[in-house]
This record gives sequence, C-alpha cells and structure tokens, in this order.
Amino acid sequence: MAKPGVNHVVTDARESFGKGAARKLRALGKIPAVIYGHGTDPIHVALPGHEIGLILRKSNQILDLDINGKSQLALVKDVQKDPVRQIIEHIDLVVIRKGEKVIVDVPIHITGESAPGTLANLDAPTVSVEAEATHIPEYFTVDIEGLEDGQHIYAKDVTLVEGSNLLSDPELLVIAVSTPRAAADAAEGDAAEGEATEAASAEAAE
Repeated sequence: MAKPGVNHVVTDARESFGKGAARKLRALGKIPAVIYGHGTDPIHVALPGHEIGLILRKSNQILDLDINGKSQLALVKDVQKDPVRQIIEHIDLVVIRKGEKVIVDVPIHITGESAPGTLANLDAPTVSVEAEATHIPEYFTVDIEGLEDGQHIYAKDVTLVEGSNLLSDPELLVIAVSTPRAAADAAEGDAAEGEATEAASAEAAE
C-alpha cells in the first residue's frame, strides 16, 4: 500500500467569479477552486494548473495550500473536467485538520499473476475506508500470485494501513479468479479429442 505525501501549493485568493472569470483564469494556466468545510465560509482560490495536473495523477491527494501567506490543509473532493477535452475546469476542496478522520475511496492495485490459464477480474476497483486525514492511503496492494480458478478476494481480505477502518461491506467481492470461457472450451475439446483418439486406437487394436 502507499501513502501520498502532503503537497505544498502556493495559490491565490479569487475575487472574481462566474464563467467569464473562470475562462480567464484557465487561459492563464490556473484552475478555479473552492475550499469548504468545518463550518467555515467557502474560500475561492486559483490553483496552478500544471502543478495540480501532476498532483491529481494520484488519488486522495492532500494539499497544504499557501493562501496569502496562511497555510490550510485540504483534501481534493471533486474534480470537474470538460467531457470532450478532459481539461480540469473546477476543483472542490474540503478543509481537513490533523488527527481527524475522513471517508475516502481507495483504489486497488493488483500485483503478481494468477495460475496459468486463469484471469483475475477486478470487480471492485476501490474500497471505502475511514482514515486519518493526513495518513490517507494512495492505494491498497493485493497480491494474486498463484491464485487458481474459483478463488475470490473480498474487501475483508484487503490489508489496510494502520489507523484505517473498512467501511465497505466486508463481503464485497474485490477480485475473482476464473478460467476464460474460450480456454475452458478448448480444454474440454482437447479432452474429448483425446478420448476419441483412445477409443479409435482401442477399436483398431481389436
């Protein structure tokens, strides 16, 4: 499993709002965002586009925002993208404090290979956990080395980072190992052909 670090980001407070202002920001290589939570008034900021784009390649990233010289920890909650160009248009951030718990969906990464001829299907790409705000796992690693047809891994089998609690149903199917139908049919065909050959050989011997 991996833990993301805290990303220090210098940002600017926004005074202008609306679609026009947002377009101007994006033209300058910045991303409009809003920070909310803990009963505080929403804070509108402009984030550096290229830097944020690199950070968001990983999930559940924590930002240490420098807003006019003041530090504010925040968790990336929602990223809105243009459906066609996939350009980040807006980001929602939620205020977090050290020591508090937050609920996040953590991706599953598979390592190893299941038994020859089998296929490992990732049925649940994420599991939901409650974790310390500053110790959110980037992903959980599940080793499938040597697993055979019919074997399953459930949410309860995933090893969590210390301080995290599983919120997903423990019986949630995460990974299922199976034999692809085509391979199974081919194996059955080979077996039938072998039986037919043996029968023919027996008849010839008679």
